[in-house]
Amino acid sequence: MENAKKAKLSFLDKFLTLWIFIAMGVGVLGGYLFPSLAKSLAGLSTGTISWPIAIGLIIMMYPPLAKVKYEEIGKVAAHKKEFSFSLLLNWVIAPSLMFLLAVLMLGDKPDYAIGLTIIGIAPCIAMVIVWNTLGKGDNEYCAALVAINSVFQILFYTVYIYFFVTLVPKWLGLSWGGQVVNVSMWDVAKSVLIYLGVPFAAGFLTRFTLIKAKSKEWYEKVFIPKISPLALIALLYTIVIMFVTKGQQIVNNPGDVVRIAIPMLVYFVITFFCSFYVAYRLGFKYDQTVTIAFTAGSNNFELAIAVAVAIFGISSNVAFTAVIGPLIEVPVMIVLVNCALFFKRKYFDENGLPKNNSNKGV
Repeated sequence: MENAKKAKLSFLDKFLTLWIFIAMGVGVLGGYLFPSLAKSLAGLSTGTISWPIAIGLIIMMYPPLAKVKYEEIGKVAAHKKEFSFSLLLNWVIAPSLMFLLAVLMLGDKPDYAIGLTIIGIAPCIAMVIVWNTLGKGDNEYCAALVAINSVFQILFYTVYIYFFVTLVPKWLGLSWGGQVVNVSMWDVAKSVLIYLGVPFAAGFLTRFTLIKAKSKEWYEKVFIPKISPLALIALLYTIVIMFVTKGQQIVNNPGDVVRIAIPMLVYFVITFFCSFYVAYRLGFKYDQTVTIAFTAGSNNFELAIAVAVAIFGISSNVAFTAVIGPLIEVPVMIVLVNCALFFKRKYFDENGLPKNNSNKGV
C-alpha cells in the first residue's frame, strides 16, 4: 500500500527537496550575477508590500486553502486543549525564545538582534499552510489556527514590538534598549489582508461555488488534483525571487549570514521538536501534532521584512536579517517535513493516534 502511494507521487512531489535547493541556487546566482535584476524586483513594491513575492505567496497558498473543508472548521473549536497549547507556543514561548537567542548569540550586533526579534514575535500565517500540507497535517485545524494568529497579529504585533524591542532590552541594560519602533496596526493589517486574506477568500469562494455548480466529488477528485501543482510551482518561484533580491549580499557577507542562521536554526529545531514531542505525549493525533509543530516552528517573514524595510530602510542590517529568515527557514522546513513523515510512520498508528502512549486518545 505504501509503495502504491509513493508510485502516485508526481515528478514535482517526488524530488521536491532537490527542486527547492536548485531554486535557492538559481536565486543566489541570479542575484549575484545580475544585481540590476534584484534592484528592479525590489522596486516593484507598494508601501510595505513586495508584489513579486506577494503574487508568489498568494498563488502558493491558494490550492491548500481551496482544499480546506470550511464547513467543518467549527468542529476544530472542540479541541480546546490543542488550541490552548498552540497559542501558548506561538505567543509566549516562541517569541521569548527568539529574543533570548538574539541576546545570547547576536548581542554584539544590535541590528541583527533587533531583526531576529522582529521575526520571532510573528507566527507564520502564509508558508506554514504549505509545510502543513506537505507534512500531512490537519488542513482545517491549520486554517483555524492561522485565522486566529492573524487576528492576534493585527491586535498585538505593535505591543509585542514595543515590549521585546524597546522595553525588555532597556530593562536588561542592552545597547539597543529604549529604541522606539513605531508600527501601526493598519500596516500589520494590510500585510495580513494581502498575504492571507486574498488566498483565504479565493479558496473559500472556490470551494462553495464549484461544489454548488458541480459536486463535492468532482471538486475533490478532479478540480483539486488539477490545481495542486500550483502550490509547489509557486513555492519554487517565491524561493527564487527571495534569493535573487539578496543574492549579492549573501555571497558578499557569508560570515554574517552564518551568524544570523545559527540562532534561527536553533530556534526552528527547538520549537518544532519540543512542541511535537509535548503534543505527542499529550496524546494529540498526528495531523494536529504536526500542525502545532509547524505553526510553532515557523514565522511570518513577510510581515517582518515589511516592518524592517518600512522602519529601518531596505539597506539596513535589520532588513537584511529579516530577508535572511526565509532563506534559512525554507531548507530547514523541508527537512522537518521529512522528519514529521518519519515520525508519523514510526510513532503513530494507522488512525493517527500515538503508539504506546499512556495518554492515548486524550
